[in-house]
This record gives sequence, C-alpha cells and structure tokens, in this order.
Amino acid sequence: MVRTVVVGLDGSSESRAAAEWAAREAKLRGLPLKIVNVWEPVPEPMAQAPLLGTETQQHWTERIPREAAEGIRLRHPGIEVTTEQLTGAYAETLVKATEDAELLALGSRGLSGFGGFMVGSVGLSVVAHSTRPVVLVRAGEQAADEHEPDPAGIPSAATGYRPVLLGLDAESPDDSVIEFAFEAAARRETGLRVLHGWNLPPYYVYGLSRDVRLHDELTRQKAAILTETLRPWRQKHPNVEVTEESPSGSPGAHLVDASREASLVVVGRRVRRSPFGAHIGPITHAVLHHAAAPVAVVAHN
Repeated sequence: MVRTVVVGLDGSSESRAAAEWAAREAKLRGLPLKIVNVWEPVPEPMAQAPLLGTETQQHWTERIPREAAEGIRLRHPGIEVTTEQLTGAYAETLVKATEDAELLALGSRGLSGFGGFMVGSVGLSVVAHSTRPVVLVRAGEQAADEHEPDPAGIPSAATGYRPVLLGLDAESPDDSVIEFAFEAAARRETGLRVLHGWNLPPYYVYGLSRDVRLHDELTRQKAAILTETLRPWRQKHPNVEVTEESPSGSPGAHLVDASREASLVVVGRRVRRSPFGAHIGPITHAVLHHAAAPVAVVAHN
C-alpha cells in the first residue's frame, strides 16, 4: 500500500494551517497528500435546527475539503491530493483511517501571548491512541516560521530550515523516535539538536548544596550517555550535523524554550496498555501545549 501524508481538516484556521504544513511535508517526502474530513453526527433534535441541517452537513463534508484540495493543488503544484469524507466519532474514526499513513497532521489553536498550542481533548485523544506519528501544527503557522530569517532579519521561506529539535530520554531511547528526527533533519538539509533534560534524584539535592562538584559529575555522566546513544545514528546519517545538550532541570521546560529556534520538535510517546485509557506523558504533554514550532509525537513500545 502506498504511504500517504494525512491531514485532519475541519475547516478551522488551525486545521488549514495543518493542511499547508502537511502539503509541504508531502513534497519533502515525495508522497501523496490525503485530506480527511470526519463528520460526527449530532443528536437528532439538534440536526433539525436550521444551522445544523442537511445543507450545513453537506458544506462541511464536501465543500470544505474540496476547496481546500483545490487551493493546495494551486499553491503546491506537483503534489497528488485526494480527499476522503468519513462519518463517526472524530478521534476514533481519524485514528482508524490513518493506520497505514506515513504520518497524520492536526491543527491546534495558538495560545494568545505565548505562541504555543492549545490542544483540545479530541486532539489529545488522537495523539494518545494513534500508532502513527502525529504532528500538531499551530494556527497561523507559516512556511517562513520554519526557516532561518534572511540576512536582513526578515522571515523567509527561501532560506535554510531551522534545526530539528529532538527531545530524547537517552537512558531509555527508542529507535523509531531517533530515526524520525534524523530523517526529518536530513530531508530539510538542516542540523539536529538533541536535548536530554534530566532532574536530580531527590537524595542528591542536599548533597549538592555542600558539593557542587557532584552536579558537574552528574552532568558529565548524562552527556556521556547521550553521546554513546547517538554514536550509531551519527554514523548512519553522516550528513546531519548533530548538537547534543544534557541540561539539568525540567526536560519539558528546556524543550519549550529550545522550540523557539526549531523547525520541528520531535518527542516520543510510550504505548501503554491500561484499563484507564491511553496516556501521553508529562513531558510530551507540556511540549504539545507550549512549543513554538510544530510538534511530532512518535508512538513507540
């Protein structure tokens, strides 16, 4: 089966931004783009209301994806674009429809004044249940935002890409997350910034107040672990310039700060089979809500 880049489109400004990002990603990968619109039926009494009747449903399920596809074909010539309309619970239907996708792009409202995301429960549910990489794109995200400014300091999509940022647990790494980040950097012909944030064990805190050398030693240990983890990947992708960082403190906060200079942030999500539902994890959750660049969440075992 031919892999595709899929975008969930609901007509909102954030989903349109995701569609544009997905088109750019499809071009980088040399893959078709599929626009999926999911119509979630409303209760019968509400369906009889003038604003929620048959005409409105037809508008959402046919006109919006069709017009979006036409616009993308004009702005991104050469990309094969298809549309698909589905009916059902949004998150569940979208996850099932993208089981064979290369990745899924979703829109997320921008946080006013913070420049990050506001991920709703539906978006979080898709991220938490999808086995494919899911990329969250802010409303208003532009191609120029992912590139370095031109020599005059003006945003431009004609300059080189900003580095890809990988948030990595170097002590429990997963190959699929690392591979996704290296390949994303290689496709963009840019560098990869790998950040392994770590918190001090509680029993070290008081000791550090008496011996700052302990902190330095822990920092060296963490850096050495990260270097060793990335060694085979550097050999596999010799053309990707890699920068390693192992700062102490909140990993989520470090990633959010570093995202301001990134074209794409890559984080992992461990697949957990739990009777209480799927979970995203606190670091990934923080990055999803506050990062200043598109965020790719890669599920792994």
